[in-house]
Amino acid sequence: MPNVLAEEVQTKKGAGKVQKEMSEVVPELYTRSMNPLEDLRKQAEEAYNGYLDAQRKMARAYRVTERNQVTNYKQAEEKANKICDEAIERAIANRLDSENEAREEYEKAIENAARTFKETVEQALKVCRQTIEHEWQAADEITGRMWDIFQGKTTG
Repeated sequence: MPNVLAEEVQTKKGAGKVQKEMSEVVPELYTRSMNPLEDLRKQAEEAYNGYLDAQRKMARAYRVTERNQVTNYKQAEEKANKICDEAIERAIANRLDSENEAREEYEKAIENAARTFKETVEQALKVCRQTIEHEWQAADEITGRMWDIFQGKTTG
């Protein structure tokens, strides 16, 4: 086959045929220049530069993603800390409210106990005074009767 190709290239008609076949097989190489190796080298260099550029872009994208992740983490951490702080503040406020309510209920219970004690003591003193007065009256009456008997007064 190389002989056939060489023969075709030597004739004008054959050279046109080879050019046509080459332009169909490798259109870019054939249209750029007549030196396909130079074109392949340039294409390889462009591909390599594209590869390096893609690597740089990928590295930048990773760095941007990493920075974004750090930023997002810090924001999430701040948000979590804020929520935690607010929850603690609410818990403290609830505790203080509960303590105040308990203190108020305790003071009311003490006031009720004091009032009940006072009322009970007053009632006991009243019963005591009434009992003493009743006993004095009974003793006075007995003494009066005894005095009447002693004086000879009889009632009857």
